[in-house]
Amino acid sequence: MKNLKFTAFINLYGLVKIPLVLFCSPRVVEMTDKKFILKIPLSFRTKNHLNSMYFGALGIGAELSLVAPAVAAIAESKQKIDFVFKDFQASFLKRADGDVHFICEEIEHVLAVINEAKTNPDRVERKMKGYAVVPSKNPTEPVMTYELTLSVRNRSLKPKA
Repeated sequence: MKNLKFTAFINLYGLVKIPLVLFCSPRVVEMTDKKFILKIPLSFRTKNHLNSMYFGALGIGAELSLVAPAVAAIAESKQKIDFVFKDFQASFLKRADGDVHFICEEIEHVLAVINEAKTNPDRVERKMKGYAVVPSKNPTEPVMTYELTLSVRNRSLKPKA
């Protein structure tokens, strides 16, 4: 039930803020304090001309696997905390020719950045990693690895001069 509620939250956020996210139909598979798994189905919306997942859909999944827990923490804090990704690096290891699970095992670091931003008026940044698998082909072999730098700033606090 928790995963279903969070999936609805992500899709509502996508509808209101980033419609392209909603277009990919993301679903939460697992959500704990340490691990977040997001699924993007391979469909006519997300596949390329080779019947594997399109580069843009892979990027959306990678981003969401890190930012979805951050958005939830920001919403809970009721503070004006903005986030953006400073950089994005990915290695595409195999064709993603099935539904893709994007896995971030650094959720405690994501939450630590948000918690630091609650009291720090300056921009807070942290580089985080994740990977993607196609469970129907091989649930342990990554088809993609990625690294993003999450950058957050609390707009409700005045920056130091």
